[in-house]
Amino acid sequence: MFVLFLAIGLISLCVGSVHIDLINVLKSLVNAFTGTISLSPQEELILFSVRLPRIIFAGIVGASLSLGGVVFQAMLRNPLADPYVLGISGGSALGAIAGIIIGASSFYLGIPLLAFCGALATVFLVFVVAGGTRGPLLDNSLLLSGVVVNAFFSAAILFFLSIVNSLELHSITFWLMGDLSRASFKEISLAAICLFTGFLIIYAQARKLNLIVQGEETALHLGVNIERTKQLLLIVTSLITAVAVSMAGIIGFIGIMVPHMMRLVFGSDHRLLLPVSALFGASFLVIADTLARLVLAPAELPVGVITALCGAPYFIFLLKRKSL
Repeated sequence: MFVLFLAIGLISLCVGSVHIDLINVLKSLVNAFTGTISLSPQEELILFSVRLPRIIFAGIVGASLSLGGVVFQAMLRNPLADPYVLGISGGSALGAIAGIIIGASSFYLGIPLLAFCGALATVFLVFVVAGGTRGPLLDNSLLLSGVVVNAFFSAAILFFLSIVNSLELHSITFWLMGDLSRASFKEISLAAICLFTGFLIIYAQARKLNLIVQGEETALHLGVNIERTKQLLLIVTSLITAVAVSMAGIIGFIGIMVPHMMRLVFGSDHRLLLPVSALFGASFLVIADTLARLVLAPAELPVGVITALCGAPYFIFLLKRKSL
C-alpha cells in the first residue's frame, strides 16, 4: 500500500494543466537534496510549491478520514458508519466556519480547535437523538440521527454563508465542497502530527476493537473497559477528523468506501486493517484530487465532488446489500 501511494503520488506530480515528464520529476526529486536545478523555474515552482505539498496534504487528509471510518464502523458494528454520514464532518465544518466569521483564524489553532468542538458536539447530539442515553443503540437509529443532525448543521452553515460578504462567500463555498489547494507547510505539519499521534493511539486499541466487533458482551467478559475505550476512540477520531475538515473542507464517503474495500481484501483484523486503510485512503484521495485538477483543466473541481460521485453509488450498494 505504501508503494502504491508513492507510485500514485509520482503520477500525480507529472499530470496537470502543465505536463512534466516522469524522468524529469524523478531527477528533480533527487536533485532537490543536492540543490541542483534540472527543470525550468516555472516547472520547479509548480512541482515543489503547488503539486508536492498538495499531494502530501491529500494523503494526510485521506488517511485521517479513512481511519475515522474504520473506528466508527468497528465501534458501531455498522459498515455504513463514517464521519461524513454521522455528521462529524458537518459539525467540524460548522465550527470552522464560525471560527472564520468571528476571526479565530488570527489565533494559532483557533480554527482547528473550534472544528474539534463542533465534532465533539456532533457526537453528543447524534447519541442523544438516537436514544443512546436510554439503552442500547440500534444501527438504523444512529444513521438516521446522523442524517438529522447533518441537516441541522447544513441549515446552520447556510445561515452563516448568508451573512458573509461576497468576497468570502465563494472561497468558503468552494472550501465546503473539499479544497486541497490551500496546502501550506504549517497546515501539513499540524495535520501530520495529529494523524501520526492519533494513529498510534488508535492502533494501540486494535485488539480491543477486534473484540468490540465480536460483541460488547464478549469484549466485556474478556476484560475490555468498553466505555473508556469508546470515549478515548471518539475523542481521538473526532480530533483527527476535525483537523482534516478544518483545513480541507467536507470530503465525503472516503470513510465508507476505503475501510469496506480493505476489509474485503485483508480481513477484519484491525492490526492490519488500520494501516492499510490509512495508506489506501491516502492513495484514493490523491487520485480523486488529481482527477479534480484534470477534468476542467486549467480550472479545477472541488475534490468533494469526485469523492461524492464515487461514494454515493457505493453507499447505495452497501445499503442494499445490508438490507438483504
